[in-house]
Amino acid sequence: MRAGRDAVPASARRFMRRARQRRLRAALPWALVAGLVVVTVLGWWVVSATSLFGVRQVRVTGTAVASEQEVRQVADVPLGVPLARVDPAEVAGRVAGLPAVERVVVSRDWPRTLVITVVERVPAAVVPRSDSFVVVDAAGVAFQEVAVRPAELPLIQLATPEVDQALVRDAVAVLDALTAKLREALVALEVAGPSAIELRLTDDRRVIWGDATENPVKAQVADALLDQEGNVIDVSAPDVVTIR
Repeated sequence: MRAGRDAVPASARRFMRRARQRRLRAALPWALVAGLVVVTVLGWWVVSATSLFGVRQVRVTGTAVASEQEVRQVADVPLGVPLARVDPAEVAGRVAGLPAVERVVVSRDWPRTLVITVVERVPAAVVPRSDSFVVVDAAGVAFQEVAVRPAELPLIQLATPEVDQALVRDAVAVLDALTAKLREALVALEVAGPSAIELRLTDDRRVIWGDATENPVKAQVADALLDQEGNVIDVSAPDVVTIR
């Protein structure tokens, strides 16, 4: 038979009550941890395995040469795929393969948007190709073909039919070193080889540049000789300049 409440001494009841409280306090952290784990697992499942946080929009910014549609197509991110499962690095790698893209950053804009921020190549010059022009950047990368030459871009003429990136890079380095007077008089920069760069100027004048070394010095010397008589200025060896 179970003893009545009055049969249990008060001291014993207080002891048992304190024991129950200690057990509850000891179990509470474990219960909280278990609840947190359940909530975390449930939350991760909702985010990564359901369409509740699926991609609803791919937002593209920074494009001018490449179109937004082209970037989205290359990014290849299906709508509805969980945003958490999209690998930004993989998407950025695919978009970076576009010729006009110099660099790209891909980020998640929760809850349902993927943002692709593109930085395009900066035009530095154009190279003629049959009946069109190829736009190149400072690294010599050809990234756009246009039918009409942009008036603000200098002309680089190569001896080879293909756009040689190394030669174009040297040519752009020379262009960057030209003084304002040389740029104003420049008709085209002709590149027959790594050590055969020439400036074709107005009035049928030419500057034999040689290779793409000592460019600032060569530019200053050629600038100073523009007012001298002679159609050919040779600054390929800037310490021994000739003009004829």
